[in-house]
Amino acid sequence: MDWIKAFPEDELKEGERRLVQASARRLLVIRFKDRLFAIESNCPHMRYPLKDARLSDDFGIMCPFHHSAFDLETGDVKAWAPWPVGIGPVMGALVRKRVLVTFPVKAEDGFVWVSAQPLNV
Repeated sequence: MDWIKAFPEDELKEGERRLVQASARRLLVIRFKDRLFAIESNCPHMRYPLKDARLSDDFGIMCPFHHSAFDLETGDVKAWAPWPVGIGPVMGALVRKRVLVTFPVKAEDGFVWVSAQPLNV
């Protein structure tokens, strides 16, 4: 696997997120509960940015726009466009359910490293 040195590890504190360019992909690196996650930076539903998405204690992430929710570890869909009520599910039905693309990430030698090769696609 090819690893890209993203940034010094101490620059990302607990609960923070950082956008990283990895080849042609923009990844969102998240430090949450003493773990690192790297995901596609946009929600697979409508491609809106996930930088301000809400994180949940069960390692979930929810798009702030239509509330689609995904598992940070696997990218699996937990909820697909349930909001706004009455419109969200209709819009969600028009777009095929897609997993959130996740990427390998690690902390080593004082740096955060990412790979542009997805784990789940």
